Amino acid sequence: MEYKYHVSGMHCAACSAAVERILKKQKGIETAQVNLVMEEVLIQAEEENFDAWKEAVSKGGFELEKLQDKKDVSYHKKVVCDILGMQCAACSAGIEKVLKRTEGILDVSVNLLLNQAEIEYDQTKIKLEEIFQVIQKGGFDARIHQEQQQEETKKKDYENVHIYGTLIVAFLLLYIGMSHMLGSFELPLPNIISYKTNPFNFAFIQFVLATIIAISGWKFYYRGIRSLLHGAANMDTLVAIGTGSAYIYSVFSLFSIANGNVHAVHSLYFEGAGVVIALVQFGKHLEAISKKKSTGAIQALLQLRPKTATLFKNGKEMEISVDEVVVGDVLVVKAGEHIAVDGIVVEGESNVDESMLSGESMPVKKGVQDEVHQGTMNLDGRLLMRCSVDNEDTTLSKIIRMVEDAQSKKAPIARIADRISMYFVPIVMGIAFISALIWYFIQKDVSFSLTIFVSVLVIACPCALGLATPTAIMVGTGKAAQLGIFIKSGEALEVASHIDCVVFDKTGTITIGKPLVTDVFAQDKQQVLAYAAALEQGSVHPLATAILQKAEEEHILAPSLSNIQTVNGKGVYAYLSEKKLMAGNRRMMEEEGLDVSMYLEAEKACQEAGKSVVWVSYDQQVIGMLAIADKIKDHVRDVVESLTKSGKEVYMISGDHTRTATAIAKQAGITNVIAEVLPQDKAEEVKRLQKLGKKVAMVGDGINDAIALTQSEVGIAIGSGSDVAIESADIVLMKEDIRDVETALRLSHSVLRNIKQNLFWAFFYNTIGIPVAAGILYPIFHILLSPVFAGAAMAFSSVSVVSNALRLRNFK
Repeated sequence: MEYKYHVSGMHCAACSAAVERILKKQKGIETAQVNLVMEEVLIQAEEENFDAWKEAVSKGGFELEKLQDKKDVSYHKKVVCDILGMQCAACSAGIEKVLKRTEGILDVSVNLLLNQAEIEYDQTKIKLEEIFQVIQKGGFDARIHQEQQQEETKKKDYENVHIYGTLIVAFLLLYIGMSHMLGSFELPLPNIISYKTNPFNFAFIQFVLATIIAISGWKFYYRGIRSLLHGAANMDTLVAIGTGSAYIYSVFSLFSIANGNVHAVHSLYFEGAGVVIALVQFGKHLEAISKKKSTGAIQALLQLRPKTATLFKNGKEMEISVDEVVVGDVLVVKAGEHIAVDGIVVEGESNVDESMLSGESMPVKKGVQDEVHQGTMNLDGRLLMRCSVDNEDTTLSKIIRMVEDAQSKKAPIARIADRISMYFVPIVMGIAFISALIWYFIQKDVSFSLTIFVSVLVIACPCALGLATPTAIMVGTGKAAQLGIFIKSGEALEVASHIDCVVFDKTGTITIGKPLVTDVFAQDKQQVLAYAAALEQGSVHPLATAILQKAEEEHILAPSLSNIQTVNGKGVYAYLSEKKLMAGNRRMMEEEGLDVSMYLEAEKACQEAGKSVVWVSYDQQVIGMLAIADKIKDHVRDVVESLTKSGKEVYMISGDHTRTATAIAKQAGITNVIAEVLPQDKAEEVKRLQKLGKKVAMVGDGINDAIALTQSEVGIAIGSGSDVAIESADIVLMKEDIRDVETALRLSHSVLRNIKQNLFWAFFYNTIGIPVAAGILYPIFHILLSPVFAGAAMAFSSVSVVSNALRLRNFK
C-alpha cells in the first residue's frame, strides 16, 4: 500500500535523505521517497503505522503530518455564519424557529453572544444562498464567518515582518561589527558605541543585536542539535554549530573586554553569527517564493475551477458556491462564463472553448446530451446543464491529481543527490574541524580558525543539491500539463529522454480508428451509394457503418427494403422491385455469374493501398464498387520523419493482414511493420524489441494496448482512448494530436538536460566553495572567505538552481 504524508522542518537534500533513512529503518516499510519541494513523503508499506513513523521522524528533528483527507462525498454540510442585527434572545430564538421549519435544514444552533449560527443542512435540498434568503426575510443579514481567512492574513503579515525585521537588525549589526574592518577607512559610529572610546559598549550592542537574531532563528538550533543527537545531521546542524560556535566565542571575548582586555574587540564574531542566520532565513524565504513558482502549473489549473455557479431551481436562477453543487443539480451557463462542473447539456446550443483541457484552440459545438467539462468556457449561447459527477471527480480534478502525483514521485537521477547528501554533512563537518585545527597550528590564532570553521559549515549547505531535481521535474510536468500532456511520474519523464524506439498501435493511433468510404467507382455514384445504404440499414458492421455515414453526408435517401438476407463471409442481398440487389465481395458476384472485369484493376489498386472493397449489383449486373479504409491521422508522416531524424526507430503494430498493415505504414512513412498480432501478443512484441536492447515507448489508445503500454519503458496513451489504456500509461496525451508524442519526448530531453545543469552547478558550487572557505587561497593570495559572504553565497546558489529550472516554462 502507498501512504503520503506532509513533512515539515526540511531545508536541504541532507534533510530529505535523513527522513528517508529514518523511515526505511522502520518495520514494514519497503520504500520511502521524500519530495523536498512539495515537502511530502510517499511510503510503500505492508500496513500503516502512522504513530510509530511520526515518533521516529520527530526524533530526527522533523514532523510527519497526515495530508488532509479527500473530501467525503456527503451532502450533509455544516457551516458557521455571522448573523447581523440580533439584539435579544427573542431574535435568536426566532431565527432558529424559522430555519428548523425550512426543508433541508438538519440542525441549527444560534449563539446570541457571538452573533453566530451553526447550521447543518442537506445540499441536495437547499443551498446556502437560500438559507441566507430565509434569514433575510426574518429581518436579519447573514454571511460566512471570516475568522479563518483573517488568521491566515495575520500569519502571513507576521512572517514578512519577522523575515524583513531580522534583515534590518542584521544590517545594523553588520554596520557596527564591520565599522573598523575596512582598512584605513572607518565607518562613522557614535562615541558611546565606538570600539576605541567605549569597547565594552561596542561589544555589548553587538551581543544584544546578535541575540535578537539568534532568538528569531531559534528553530535552526532546536532542529540542528536535535538532528545531530539522533544521528541525522542536516543543514540546520551546519548552521547551528557554525553560528553557535562564533556566538559563544564572541561572548567569551565580551567578558574578556569587561575584564579590561580591550584587544579582544578584534575577536568578536557576533556579526558573523547574526548575519549568517538572517541571510539563511532570507534565503529560505526566497526559496519558498521560487518553489511556489515551480508549482505554478497546479495553481493555474486550480484557478480554472470557477468559485461560483448559477443554479436553476423552480424556474429561478441563483448564484451559489461551486462547493455546493451536487450530482443532479441543473446549472445555467451564460455566454462568457466558465463551466462550473462536469455535466450533460439538457437545453441550448453553444460553442465551448476546451483549450484548457485539450490544448486545441478551435471551439467545440455543444448541444443537448453532449458532455461539458469543468473549467472550459462557454463562448456564445446559453446552456442548461445537469451536474453528472462530484466536484472531486471532474476531469479537471483528475488532471490536477495526475500532475500532483507526477511531481511527488522521484526520478532515478534524484537518487544521485540523495546518496551524496547522506554522507555530505558528516564529511563537511569533518572538513570544517580538520581545517580549523590545521590553521590553528599554523597561525596560533583561535579567531582565524573559527572563521575557517564557520565559513566551511555555512557555505557547504546542500540546499541547491536537494532542489536541483524536484524543481526541474515540477516545472517540466507543469509545462507539459499546459500543453495537454500529462506525465505521471518523474521516473517516466527521465526514462522518456532515453527512448530510442517508438512503437505505434495502428487503429486509433496512426489511423482515426473509424473506417470511411474513400472512393466510389460507378457510372451513377449516387445510385450505388443509395442501394448499398439500403442493404446495410440496421447493420453494426464497421463497413456498413462507413457506407451509411457516407450516404448521410451526401444527403442520399436510401430506398426501404424488407427481408434482407446475409450470406456469411460474402455479403447481403434483398429484392427491390422484384429484382435482386446485392452488396458484398467479388466472390459473391462471381458465384452469381456476374461480369466483374470492369472493376478488377480498381480492386487490385485499392487492396494494395490497404482498402476493403464492397461490390454492388442490381438486376444481375455489377453497377459499382465502394472502397473503404481507415484514414491515417493528420501530421502522422511529419512526426514519423521527425522521430526518425532524431535517431529513433519507428514501428507500427497491428492485428491487420500484413498487406493492409504495410499499405497503411507506407502512407505514414513507417518501414518497420509488425502485423497480424493478436491483442494479447502485443506485449510480447514489445518484450522482443527490449531483448534486442531497445528502450521502447509504446503509443496506443485501446483496452488491448494496456498490457503493451505497461510492458514498455514508457507507455503513451491517447487521451481520447479507453480508461484502461490511460490508467496503464505513463504519459497521457489529452489531444488526439499525434505531434504531442514528439513534444513529450522533446520535453523530457529538455527537463533531463536542465536537471544535469542544476546538479553540475550545485556540485561545482560546493567543490569550489568548500576549499575557498577552508582557506586554500590564503597562503598565496591572502583571501579568506567571511562567514557573512558564505551565507549570502549559499542562499544565492539555491535561488540560482530554482531560477534555472524555471526557464523550462519557456519550452515551446
